[in-house]
Amino acid sequence: MTESLADLTAVELVERYRDGSTSPVEVVEAVLARVEELEPKLSATYALDPSGARAAARDSEYRWTRGEPAGPLDGVPVTVKENIATRGTPVPQGTAATELIPATEDAPAAARLRESGAVIFSKTTMPEYGMLSSGVSTFHPLTRNPWDLARTAGGSSAGAAAAAAAGYGPIHIGTDIGGSIRLPAGWSGVVGLKPTHGRVAVGNPYPGRAIGPLARNV
Repeated sequence: MTESLADLTAVELVERYRDGSTSPVEVVEAVLARVEELEPKLSATYALDPSGARAAARDSEYRWTRGEPAGPLDGVPVTVKENIATRGTPVPQGTAATELIPATEDAPAAARLRESGAVIFSKTTMPEYGMLSSGVSTFHPLTRNPWDLARTAGGSSAGAAAAAAAGYGPIHIGTDIGGSIRLPAGWSGVVGLKPTHGRVAVGNPYPGRAIGPLARNV
């Protein structure tokens, strides 16, 4: 796996967008190529949306050429854990026991990301109702650790941790009650933060969670 635009941090990407040396379209293509290369082995994503990502990247590129970014994450590829609702996508919560009804609106965290211009190109996997420290699910394929495919990436933000470690872009949003960001971050060799409860608005399905990022770099 050679280094590419997919390996840059969010800070580095925004700097390059600002000086015009890199475009959000180029970065999204690099990220999607990385996903295509590794996802058959890792199974970290859910509801991957290449066409939506490309459209959002083109919109971001236009804003940057005008010097009018929507916010500090404009054009930055981001994933969100599947229990964070995104408009039009079912929220199975890692289990085949859930009726697959498309979400009618973005959860607050996803909405704030979009308002900032972030390119949400995929959601990420989780175990059964988020109640396991692994990627074992009756709905998603088994998520594996990029460092060793025989091992778990941790959980319950399993796909977020695997995606971060594999270089599926710089920022991956997970959720945490009793370790669901922190455990997979540690087991996958990435950085994870559980913010103070309530610092990031949660909404459904359970307000006791905290929402926070996983990334390769602080």
